[in-house]
Amino acid sequence: MAYARSSDGIRLHYEVLGRSGATPVLMIQGLGADKHGWDMQRYRLALHYRVIALDNRGAGRSDKPFGHYSLEQMADDAIAVLDAAGATQAHIVGASMGGAITQIIGLKYPERVLSLTLACTACRNHPWRRELLQGWATAATERGVGAMTREAARWVIGPRSFRRLVPAFGWLGPLAMGRTSHAFVSQVRAILDVDDNMSDRLGEVTAPTLVLVGNQDILTPRGDSEELADRLPNAELVVISGAAHGFMVEHATTFNKVLLDFLARVAVLRREAAIDIDIAKAG
Repeated sequence: MAYARSSDGIRLHYEVLGRSGATPVLMIQGLGADKHGWDMQRYRLALHYRVIALDNRGAGRSDKPFGHYSLEQMADDAIAVLDAAGATQAHIVGASMGGAITQIIGLKYPERVLSLTLACTACRNHPWRRELLQGWATAATERGVGAMTREAARWVIGPRSFRRLVPAFGWLGPLAMGRTSHAFVSQVRAILDVDDNMSDRLGEVTAPTLVLVGNQDILTPRGDSEELADRLPNAELVVISGAAHGFMVEHATTFNKVLLDFLARVAVLRREAAIDIDIAKAG
């Protein structure tokens, strides 16, 4: 069982799948989720890549300290995991809160990034979403995370899949059962504390970026992803029909195909750029 240490001493659990010499892909999940939120992606990607999936502080097997968390702190945690795994650079894939963390990595650690994938996420919080998340935090504090999971799940899972997937939601979903309320609330507060002016800096991100959203996502609607794609200079937007916020589970096959196609194209672009550099040096 692999662990990294954050700059403030927090133990961060991560797991690596795939060949040791393959290109690394770091996967960062969302609010309340652990690495199992990526299970339908990790084993597929591991056929081609070295897949590193972490549990954010406050989730999974990582430490769950009391007190203040920040998304910038969690971005630093992700880099600590890359360091522990011996990965100088990686493709960074983030979903929901993990997508916000991924944006921070793109801004703060551009030299560590091969590409960014931003799934079901946003670059700022609308007032209605702030109110919703605060309501979840209050419910988790007063009734426990498990008691509020079914209510929150309706924002994550599409209506067609709700009855089918809810039994599995406890171990797969972004608001999985059994999470400690204090850590969940600290993650919520980290989301709410993000400076919405961060969106003004996204033009500084030069990495190739895939922005992914389901057209039935009501938690981070398509407009959020369109805004991201507009602000990021090297971004492409893909909208998956019939998919909601938890589309890495509901529509795993389509999600995986889009992601793998993107990563393959980035590899081609990097090879072409390396050839151009060699030609320029030779000339």
